[in-house]
Amino acid sequence: MSVPVIVGTASAPPTTAGDAVPLVLGPSLGSTTAIWDRAVPYLAPTHPVLRWDLPGHGSSPATAAPFSTGEIAQGVLRAADAAGIDRFAAVGISLGGVVSLELALAAPDRVSSVIMICSLPKIGTPETWLQRASDVRAMGTPWLVTGSAARWFTPAFLEAEPDVASRVLNGLLDLDDESYALCADALREVDLRDRIAGLGMPFTIIAGELDPIIPIEDARAAVSAARDGHLHIVEGASHLAAVERPDVVAGLVLESIGRTP
Repeated sequence: MSVPVIVGTASAPPTTAGDAVPLVLGPSLGSTTAIWDRAVPYLAPTHPVLRWDLPGHGSSPATAAPFSTGEIAQGVLRAADAAGIDRFAAVGISLGGVVSLELALAAPDRVSSVIMICSLPKIGTPETWLQRASDVRAMGTPWLVTGSAARWFTPAFLEAEPDVASRVLNGLLDLDDESYALCADALREVDLRDRIAGLGMPFTIIAGELDPIIPIEDARAAVSAARDGHLHIVEGASHLAAVERPDVVAGLVLESIGRTP
């Protein structure tokens, strides 16, 4: 196992930020920093923002070396160091949410709050991720586009915003197949449910009401296990709620980081 190189992209610092906590934003599997494009305009005016890419996605280089979600988190910490960010709120979508939780567990002195968006301490089953990795190794990430459309977006959003949905889905065409498969391998192994109770900072899950990947009851159980847990449900949204309802998700992020341990 090895720590992958994670590349971060910083937004221009807001002139009114003062001592506002920076936001370190992680993407979902199969997406890049562009997944945050619709939400960042609501966040960047008041908070420094650093977005990061998964291995073989966007700006982060491909790798053939296996890694864990904890090792992705170590790569993110190095990217935060390179950006001059010390203490921050860890915010992530799906796999990015798992990595955000890993950040809070590995570096609690640096993470002021953790916010998982359409994510859980354990996502799916080992069998599901084993099959996903096998399929991508055999057929490549373009094979994922049709199925991802159904998982990521509601039919109403696909009809109302086809250009936005297409841009996100077409991002799957440019990913490194092996790096994607290795991310699926990492998700197959990770289960952080028994570590939630040890978190000393606020822990929030923002769930999509219609998300077929993240059951609401599992999200509710996760926040109930935390000392300071909070659950918000975005009505009418599926797995990529930050794309479908960026204003709502950004507002909930800002509300969540306003809490103190």
